[in-house]
Amino acid sequence: MEARNNRKIRKGVVVSDKMDKTVVVKVQNLKLHPRYQKFIKRSKNFKAHDEANECRMGDTVEIIETRPLSKDKCWRVTKIIERSIEVASEG
Repeated sequence: MEARNNRKIRKGVVVSDKMDKTVVVKVQNLKLHPRYQKFIKRSKNFKAHDEANECRMGDTVEIIETRPLSKDKCWRVTKIIERSIEVASEG
């Protein structure tokens, strides 16, 4: 039961919310190059479960590791840290 507490937690930005109960979260991290001592930006997309369909594109969210929910989805959204600013479309 102690393995339940060792789940990874990531913070990222929602880049897609087109699927039902699923969002794609882009997580960025900085990695120091060993020889050149320069920081390199690395990013990875994670598919996360959003039960209530409340996340929108541009939201900053926190995701936590969970059991596999589908072929690609093994993360779930725990909370929305910051909402994106919605811009009214002209038309």
